[in-house]
Amino acid sequence: MRLSAPVYHLKRKARLLSRQQNIPLHAALDRIAASEGFEGWSLLSARANTDVSVSELYSRLKPGDLVLVGARPGHGKTLMSLRLAVEAMKLGNRGVFFTLEDTETVVRNRFRMIDADHAEFAALFAFDNSDAISADYIIAKLAMAPSGTLAVVDYLQLLDQKREKPELMAQVQTLKAFARDRGAIIVFISQIDRSYDPALKPVPDPEDVRLPNPLDLKLFDKMFFLHDGQVQIRAAS
Repeated sequence: MRLSAPVYHLKRKARLLSRQQNIPLHAALDRIAASEGFEGWSLLSARANTDVSVSELYSRLKPGDLVLVGARPGHGKTLMSLRLAVEAMKLGNRGVFFTLEDTETVVRNRFRMIDADHAEFAALFAFDNSDAISADYIIAKLAMAPSGTLAVVDYLQLLDQKREKPELMAQVQTLKAFARDRGAIIVFISQIDRSYDPALKPVPDPEDVRLPNPLDLKLFDKMFFLHDGQVQIRAAS
């Protein structure tokens, strides 16, 4: 479905509507999405991002890669990560979704949002939302995973939220070594700092990754940054 204007124009229109009618921005965004024929803004954003060839992005990945997918809320980072898992499964590889945020129902609904059939990939897809998710937990769950398995971690900044878990840097280093050893691809969904200003640059970059705790971003082999339907690809190391 072709949009009547670029996503950033539609978002500007929603901000104006929010001010004029004194309604929350998310409600204004949903109204604009409805006027474009979509059920909600998240679905519009997801479809807008299909202009980027996910198969091309996936083709840039190789077994052993650590990948960061970063965006502000509502700009498609979770959907992009799930698309990458679907691309892996289309080729017969396993896809695993580790999340400290969502329920299985929410993730299954996201398959519909990206025009994928969860049932088609049921034999290859695994969902895990244990509170115990950490580097050691992920490694234990993927211990027998074949090369080419793509695991999504939702999301990076929550891995060391509990004090009893190792610091973030140590966990990412551990997962990097594991990915290289097993030939897995691990995709980390990442928050972008609120200080990011799209008026200064259209898409975030590594400087905008929210890091409440120290982390060397050179540990990531690839980075994909999203904003308003645009994707920027960075080779991190």
